[in-house]
Amino acid sequence: MKSTSHLSVADVILDLDASSKRTVLDRLAHEAAQRLGRPQAEILGALQARETLGSTALGRGIALPHARLAGDDPPLMLFARLRRPIDYEARDEEPVDVVILVLWPEASPEGFLPALAETCRAVREPQVLRRLRMAASAEEVVALLDHYGRPAAPDRAESS
Repeated sequence: MKSTSHLSVADVILDLDASSKRTVLDRLAHEAAQRLGRPQAEILGALQARETLGSTALGRGIALPHARLAGDDPPLMLFARLRRPIDYEARDEEPVDVVILVLWPEASPEGFLPALAETCRAVREPQVLRRLRMAASAEEVVALLDHYGRPAAPDRAESS
């Protein structure tokens, strides 16, 4: 299973209004709390703790806030395209306008790093970023991340 399959159409926000990194994290923590049935403060705290280690901005206007949460809730991904770019303390100093949140259960750590890697793989191509920024629908966002997040195809067909 691809980790990008954890992102559904319902997990895409195409016009998030936020004026700061704090506001983005707070709004995404609120969305995640509703989906997971957990306190917003717990999720926000985990995200902020991760940010104290260093900004999760990847550069080129993309941020990948992520955290592992206690328990065995299912993994959660949220995609947010911001109405206006914000300062996210990126190393390249580019403002962020695309944020992909990844929350993963501590009880199942084996998929966490592949989830981050596949998400990074999906957004590393400039044409994919352009298409994500111009996407007219949540379905288009999910299809782009699903397609470009896949590992490279093997040279020969695998048997089922």
